[in-house]
Amino acid sequence: MRRLLPSMTSLLVFEAAARRLSFSDAAAEMNLTQGAVSRQIRALEETLGLQLFHRVRNRLTLSEAGSAYLPEVRACLSRLEAATLELLAHQGTGGVLNLAILPTFGTKWLIPRMASFARAHPNIVVNFTTRAVAFDFAKERLDAAIHFGDVTWPGVKSHRLMGEEVVPVCSAAALRAHALTSLEDFEHHTLLQHTTRPNAWVEWFAAVGQPQINGLKGPRFEHFSMVIQAAIAGIGVAVLPRFLVEDEIAAGRLIIPFDRPVCSNHAYYLVYPEEKADLPGVRAFRDWLLGEVAHWRA
Repeated sequence: MRRLLPSMTSLLVFEAAARRLSFSDAAAEMNLTQGAVSRQIRALEETLGLQLFHRVRNRLTLSEAGSAYLPEVRACLSRLEAATLELLAHQGTGGVLNLAILPTFGTKWLIPRMASFARAHPNIVVNFTTRAVAFDFAKERLDAAIHFGDVTWPGVKSHRLMGEEVVPVCSAAALRAHALTSLEDFEHHTLLQHTTRPNAWVEWFAAVGQPQINGLKGPRFEHFSMVIQAAIAGIGVAVLPRFLVEDEIAAGRLIIPFDRPVCSNHAYYLVYPEEKADLPGVRAFRDWLLGEVAHWRA
């Protein structure tokens, strides 16, 4: 099926004219005649079947359609320019991988291992940003993401990395303030909550046979790292993935009062759009990450 794509020249002219609200200024910027700019805009309007500009008292204004179209055109041109500069900078090999990660998973598990990726792929630069929930790849300048939960995104390839088991943890100070010698004693402790997993305590209590305990009470924190620090500070008890608090447990900053691990129903995944599967950066990172996970599990 033939794509409905206006010419690049028409889009560049439209962006310049819309930004300057002047055909003559756009013509000077693009080294064209004013007549050439007018013809490009007219051709674009005929392709779209919509009027993009109005002239009011010799002043150029964007139509409603033009105002809606401009940010999309500008974003596409910016992405194309960035991709071109990246390609030229790296001569078609390596390049940049824009990766979305879960904040605490990234700082506690992934980033400490990234030195080995850098050694294996010195020509690939990985840029990190954080996303705690699923998002639309089509609207983001992101190549891949580490995601926790179900993978239901259309047009996205996924690779399961690992599951997790969660355990309750707290500081020695919290235990001195209130004993935790039985599961019923959780009633007397502040339960630390994670905003993206509001039912974590409810699910843990149900799994260990204490569904009557209110697992929804307690202060909420946006990131696991905040929950971990709150538990270390003795503010309350947290239920957390064991692998994210291994260092704190080994150092004695956190204690597992009841070693009753509960396996989560969800898992961590590497996800990326199908059309980016063959990008050198995505392919290299995928292969490296799956190897790291296999080694970590062994």
